[in-house]
Amino acid sequence: MKKILLLSDTHSYIDDQILKFVKQADEVWHAGDIGDLKVTDTLKKHKPLRAVYGNIDDNDARAEFPLDNKFIVEEVSVWITHIGGYPNAYKQRVREGLKACSPKIFISGHSHILKVQYDEKFKLLHLNPGAAGKHGFHKVRTMLRFELNKGEITNMEVIELAHR
Repeated sequence: MKKILLLSDTHSYIDDQILKFVKQADEVWHAGDIGDLKVTDTLKKHKPLRAVYGNIDDNDARAEFPLDNKFIVEEVSVWITHIGGYPNAYKQRVREGLKACSPKIFISGHSHILKVQYDEKFKLLHLNPGAAGKHGFHKVRTMLRFELNKGEITNMEVIELAHR
């Protein structure tokens, strides 16, 4: 079993509230718009990190992290990208990728809107953790945490951090 903390859109911001939840996880996944790499460097000091770069990220972030991160954890296939769209409105690149090989979990960031939605068409769980940083229009900083165990996704929780 793995406890996962999923966050996105930190926009160079990390604080003790985020780190409290990082310390409770087995792995941390970041769905892009990292901002300053001090964010991911800090996360990596505490837990294993899987991340992608986002549209605001510079060449250093793009050199360290991929556009798409596809992997399997606890028999659960995962695809993380920053700008992916939503069920029935995926970006064309993503839609073509999902047609070729649909993961069990598809994760995107970018919108700053937390969303957990099952996609009937592609038989996957779509996750967007919202934004953990302070930059953007969102009022509440959010993240998601859940557990993966032998092909199952369980104990999904929305984490609301302090208002920005």
